[in-house]
Amino acid sequence: MLHKVRGIVLKTTNYSESSVIVQVLTDKFGMQSYLINGVKKPKAKVKMNMLQSLHLLDMVVYHKVNTDIQRVSEVRQTPVFKSIPYDVIKTSIVIFLNEVLYKSIRQQSADESLFDYIFNSVAWFDESEDLNPNFHLSFLLKLTRFLGFSPNEIRRTDQIYFDLQEGEYVSRVPIHAQYLHLEDALIFVSLFNTPLEKIADIKMTNKQRRFLLDKILVFYTLHTASFGEVQSHKILEILLS
Repeated sequence: MLHKVRGIVLKTTNYSESSVIVQVLTDKFGMQSYLINGVKKPKAKVKMNMLQSLHLLDMVVYHKVNTDIQRVSEVRQTPVFKSIPYDVIKTSIVIFLNEVLYKSIRQQSADESLFDYIFNSVAWFDESEDLNPNFHLSFLLKLTRFLGFSPNEIRRTDQIYFDLQEGEYVSRVPIHAQYLHLEDALIFVSLFNTPLEKIADIKMTNKQRRFLLDKILVFYTLHTASFGEVQSHKILEILLS
């Protein structure tokens, strides 16, 4: 049976001389792997540039339960990106976010709220005319709401530390090193709470952004099984410095 689905590209792997297997987060079926034939041929209907990091797709697919690799009938890029492929910093941010998403999202079942959040955020990022250096930080912190480990924003006046391991404010220095002092904790929680349209109002230095990015990745490592080390943020830090 054929199904219309929306998809977000997370990984493309060579399968043969002209074919690839694409891992796609879909709105209806969760994470799926699709074999797409002939993408490297000159007259291919589906071209490789449609299957890059976090590209947004409309697809018509065949779906068989308990099958590891599915097949596609039609693939269209919708919306077609206007800025991400042509802006080296936006491209680098997308590659970085793609790496974190691939390490974080494991489920085969559908989660339309998670899908819609990622889809709409990436589309907004592509449409935004001014590059916002806070976007990737805010995106990752908001994503934790859908992954099940969002920070607890409630704070008493005596709680001047944020325990990344527990995900909440505390009044005493934790016995481990994974915590934030109040100034950084307030920005951390503000990035989580503030709508994307207003994150430019959160003022930070590049040094603070690098520090908070490292701490956000620690937060993910503490709360995501087999998260591992993220490599692409090192290039991103250089570009945003």
